[in-house]
Order: sequence, then C-alpha cells, then structure tokens
Amino acid sequence: MHGHPTLTVRAHASAIAAWCRRGWARGERRLLAIGFAAGVVSLASVTAGAPAGAAPSSYLSHLSTVTRVASTIPANGDINPYGIANVPFSTGALVRGDTLVSNFNASSNLQGTGTTIVEISPGGQVSQFAQLSAAGLPGACPGGVGLTTALAVLNDGYVVVGSLPVTDAGTGTPEAGCLIVLNSHGMPVETWAGAGINGPWDMTVAQFGGFADLFVTNVLNGLAGAPDDTPVNQGTVLRLSVVMPGGRAPVLVASRTIGTGFAEELDPAALVIGPTGVALGPNGTLYVADTVHSRIAAIPFAAFRFFPTTGGGMTLTVGNQLMGPLGLTLAPNGDLLTVNSGNGNGVEVTPSGFQFPAVQFDPADAAGDLFGLTVAPNGHGVLFVDDGSNTLQLLH
Repeated sequence: MHGHPTLTVRAHASAIAAWCRRGWARGERRLLAIGFAAGVVSLASVTAGAPAGAAPSSYLSHLSTVTRVASTIPANGDINPYGIANVPFSTGALVRGDTLVSNFNASSNLQGTGTTIVEISPGGQVSQFAQLSAAGLPGACPGGVGLTTALAVLNDGYVVVGSLPVTDAGTGTPEAGCLIVLNSHGMPVETWAGAGINGPWDMTVAQFGGFADLFVTNVLNGLAGAPDDTPVNQGTVLRLSVVMPGGRAPVLVASRTIGTGFAEELDPAALVIGPTGVALGPNGTLYVADTVHSRIAAIPFAAFRFFPTTGGGMTLTVGNQLMGPLGLTLAPNGDLLTVNSGNGNGVEVTPSGFQFPAVQFDPADAAGDLFGLTVAPNGHGVLFVDDGSNTLQLLH
C-alpha cells in the first residue's frame, strides 16, 4: 500500500518532464510545476488518519451565534443567493473585506434566470456589483444568463462567475452556459464556453502571481432528455488554467478534465443536483461535495494531474452528518466546512475524513435554505447565504 503513492509520483514526474520537453505553453508548465510541488504528498494525506492519540480540534465548535448581515435582493428583485466570495483587496468597485453574492433566480422565482451580483460590506451596506444580460455578453454563453454558485475574485481584480441558464425565462430547459469574466467595475469583458464547460455549478481558485487554476464542477453532462430524479454518473470537474497579463483581461490557456463519474440528476424542485462545492487543500488535493450521494470526494494531485480520477474520485467520508452537502470551503485549521441541503446544518470534516457533530447554521433548520459559504475575512466566523430568507448570514 505504501508503494502506490511513490509509483504515482514517479509516473507523474516522468510525464511532466516529457511534457515540458515538448515545449507546451510556459504558463501552463509553471502552473503544473507548482502544483506538482504541492501535490506530491496529497495522496498520502488523503489516506492517512490522525496521529495516534491525537484529538482533533473543531473550528465550528467555537461558533454558536448566527447574525443577519444583509438582504441579498438587489433593485431588480433577484432572489435565491447561491455563490459567495470574499473580496481580498480594493480596486474599481471592489472593496477589501466585502463579500460578493450571486443570485440564481429572477424575481419570478424561476431558476436559472438570476442576473445579478451584489456586494455587501461587513456592516451590511449593499450595492449592486453587476447586472448581466445575454445580449450584453461579449462572447458565447449557450442559453444566456443564470448565475450559479461558481464565483471567484482573481488577483488582477477580475471576477469570474458561472452561468447555468434555463431557456424561455426559466420555463424551458437548462443549457450549458459558460463562465463570465467581469472587470472590477462589474462589466463583462469575456466569456469562456465549451472546453468541457457544461453547467458550471461551483468553483474554487488557486492563484500564484500572474497565473491561476480554476477548479469547476459541471452538472449537465448526459442529462439532456433524462427523467427527473434519475442519477447519471457523468458529472465532471475541470481544471482551467488562466494567465493574468497585467492591465488586460485574464486569458484561458488550457482546460483539462480531472474528475469524472460524479452523480448528477434533474430535480423538479432544485432544477439540478450534482457535484457542488470544491475546496483545494494545502496538500494539493481537491475536495468535492457529492450532493447526490451525501459524501465528500477527493481528487489527489489536482493541480497537475494529466488524467481524471474516475468513479467520482476517492471517498473521503460519506453519510453520517452529511445530508446532501452543497457549498464547501476550508477552515483556518485546515478542516473542510460544508452545509447540508437536507437540513439547516453545517458539517466540519478533517482531511482524514473524521466528521465532527453537526452545527446548526439555519435558525429555521429548514431543508434547502443553505448553499454557498466562506470563512469571514478576519477568520473569525463563517459567512453563508440563506436562500430561504434571501440573506447573507454570519455564524460567529
């Protein structure tokens, strides 16, 4: 058993060397080289348990109060907040310490029709960062605009948001959509479509200098014409390699599928259920919230792997406190934090798969209210969206 990670590392090292000799793009070479350095211990980290006698310490156990920060409803009435991202620095309309929230529904409450991103200060002041339309996009986005949980701020001040639109103003069919790139003033400057992007549902990003890797879950593969509530094991995770040239919009230079076989299904109430939250551990392992099967999956060597994990990745933990996990983020102590779609609880999971007792996030303890979450900018608390009340909340 101990030999398998070594053989895998050697095989990947040989592949990297051969790849570099072929003279592929320098930007992607740098991305993969850094990912290799971070990832050589990732498989061992996933399979190893806590040291003997060690008592894991829970981050969520110190948090017990939920405070409403602000409403997430903008002037046009969009509802159903899904995506959430911290603003790490000030530029343009972005203010350091603020939180961006994307809305999935229009005021009609039809899914896949939301077009807005709001910006919320720690004190609860709300402004509209962006309002998008299919006609106003600078590139292709099959189906139009319906903003998802996929939301990130890049180091150069650009914002990337996912779109999984439903045609005919929300009464038609879900379409492949795209990723929309916005400048720091909320104006769309480009779209990324195709290249494996098919219903971009959630996203996390790893950044270093002028380079970034975006890890994106996709939930529409193989669902065209599928009956409701019938899982199809074709959900994917993509790694999108991006170069950020100074003073210009980021450039997508490569797309690679690093995970396949995740369960996804059409749902009459939730539109679609599939792999949602993603979080990249410091060991180079990408963790994925498998909502259909109530588990957390792991994709080792995510930053540099050439071939996808199949069968929905390695299972880190399944069931127990998990009930349809959705958003996923890393706690300051390195644990994983997720929220359930099946109740109003959050669950903390160690990198070895140990689950702490669930913590109530939603005071109403209602199923279906929770989605995206992130650690608050000061590290003391968890910001999360509540789409039952259309608010941003803080657990502290």
